[in-house]
This record gives sequence, C-alpha cells and structure tokens, in this order.
Amino acid sequence: MPRSNDDIRESVATAYASAVTQEPTGCGCDCAEAPKGYTSDELTHLPEDAIRHSLGCGNPLTYVEVKDGDTVLDLGSGAGIDILLAADRVGPNGRVIGVDMTDEMIAKANVNIAAAGVTNVEVRKGLIEDLPVDDESVDWVISNCVINLSPEKDRVFGEIARVLKPGGRMLVSDIVVENLPQALRDNQFLYNGCVAGAISESQYVAGLEAVGLSDVKVKNRVLYDSQQMESAIDDELDAVQKESDRCCGPKGCVESHDVAESLVGGIWSCQFSARKPAGV
Repeated sequence: MPRSNDDIRESVATAYASAVTQEPTGCGCDCAEAPKGYTSDELTHLPEDAIRHSLGCGNPLTYVEVKDGDTVLDLGSGAGIDILLAADRVGPNGRVIGVDMTDEMIAKANVNIAAAGVTNVEVRKGLIEDLPVDDESVDWVISNCVINLSPEKDRVFGEIARVLKPGGRMLVSDIVVENLPQALRDNQFLYNGCVAGAISESQYVAGLEAVGLSDVKVKNRVLYDSQQMESAIDDELDAVQKESDRCCGPKGCVESHDVAESLVGGIWSCQFSARKPAGV
C-alpha cells in the first residue's frame, strides 16, 4: 500500500527527532571540521551544539546578498545553524524566522538561540507545505537539504512564492537525483536520509517556475562519486535511523555500498536561486 503524505512526514519527523538527541555526522561531513559549505570564520561565534547538529548538504547563505534590515525565512531550520548566521547578517533591524515541524528540533534551536544571545530570531512550528508566515512578508527564503524530504514539493514551491515580497529572493541547498530505481525510492530509510525523496534538477527548476518565480538558476553542483555517496548514505542513516532498524524494515535491507554503486553519476547537491517578480 502506498504511503500517505502524513505517514511520510511522521517518519521524517521521528527520524530527525532521534537525530537531534544523538551525536550527529550529517550529510557526509566530518563534524570535527566545519560542516559542508561553511567556513571556520562563519562558525566562530556560534554555539557548538548548533554546529554539531547541522544536518545539511551546503550553506544556503553562500553568495546570498542579505542586508541589514532584511527578513529571512529558513525552511526546516533544525538546530539553528543557518538562522543564527542569518541573524548576524540582517542585524538588529532585521528579522529571522525559522520553521520546523519537529518539537525536538525547535527546542534545540531555542537553546542555541539563547546561547548565542540573539534577539532577532524566532522559530515557529509548522509544515513547509503550509507555512505559518504572512503573505509577502519576507525578503529571503533559505533552506538546507530539507525540501527533498517533503512529499508535496509543489506545495512548498507555492508557499515560497506566497511568502516572498515582490522582488524577494530565495536560495536553497538541496539534493537532486536522476533515474532513482523505484525499489530505492520506496525505501523510507533512504527517504529519511535525503535520497529517496529527492527529485531531478529539471523537476526542481520546473517546480519553481510553475509558481511564478523567475531568474531560476542552479549553481555550485557537487557530484557524488561512489565512495562519497556510500559515506554520505552511511552518515545520514546513522544520524536518522537506529542501527537496529536499518536492515529490518518492511522494504528490506539498506546496503549503502550497493545503493551508492547504483547512484553513481545520478545524485548531487546544488543550490537553487530564484526571484519573485517585482510586479507580482
């Protein structure tokens, strides 16, 4: 029986609630170093816990022209690494809003916000398919390896267009996959690990354009080879799935080496940017 959207979201929420209570490694990064896409200078003043619980695939604030006084919205804000970085960029006259569906992640983010001593950040509970954010109220939408987890990506794209001010912009880091075998796409463990729910780059671009966003661009592609993919899958599964469950689910075993070999040349991380036309 096909999984419902609610079932998928519940599984993702459970997995990431578990991840935030463990020692994470996240998307293949070595957490003894800066998470993927971040510089040591950027992370100097952040709480260590926000850095250690970064589960992304890139830095969505790279090359973002956020300025003092802007309002930034982070979809799936997790433990708070990106909202804290954004808070510094927008300054005391700006505002940063994080949205997450997981109580444990929100609690962790609020601890890190307090530890960082920032007052221009808030985290709201909600779905990225139904954002608790007013129409045309934000200058920037960012997100870090989260939209791939949504079972209703068209709704997410529509919500991005809705909440952006005319002329507002988005930049998200995410995983894309080409020609994923159906047997892997049906595996919820791999879905929670940012693989099985990913769509193709062309589908991503088409989805953003379909909701009226313009100047859609793709940049900073990082293609995973077999060894990198195997490491990333292992790290993701370790972060979001108990070891005892990894090979015991209804869809059978998850063998990271076999999965990685089947995905060579077909999976990569990248950044998508777009703008809401000023006249919309």
